[in-house]
Amino acid sequence: MLRIAANVAVPAREIEISAVRSQGAGGQNVNKVASAIHLRFDIRASSLPEVCKERLLALADQRITKDGVVIIKAQEYRSREKNREEALRRLRELLRSVAQSPRKRVPTRPSASSRRKRLENKVKRGQVKAMRSKVTE
Repeated sequence: MLRIAANVAVPAREIEISAVRSQGAGGQNVNKVASAIHLRFDIRASSLPEVCKERLLALADQRITKDGVVIIKAQEYRSREKNREEALRRLRELLRSVAQSPRKRVPTRPSASSRRKRLENKVKRGQVKAMRSKVTE
């Protein structure tokens, strides 16, 4: 069970974890041990609330495929268990980002003094540029 928020959790059966061989340098051990973790999580088939699913699918995240599957590869550590924990942590972080509803934007207006200062600066800048031009007699 992966707990995301107080009212949102993902059962372990919905997360598919497989061990694969890690990339990069690692000496003689790298060719024998499958220490990297491939984590797959199908968004559409999950038990997440519909709002969270929609937000996840709307994300422009390279870890989410067109089919709506989150794929995370963790190979930072030499230990399979640490990589498994890292992959689950990344998934939890991703799901937490969509579990909270985004705050509604409150439109603001510039103050009267800031508008006045902006216009004064525009006039000053225009005068400086006008002084650079050729003098005509």
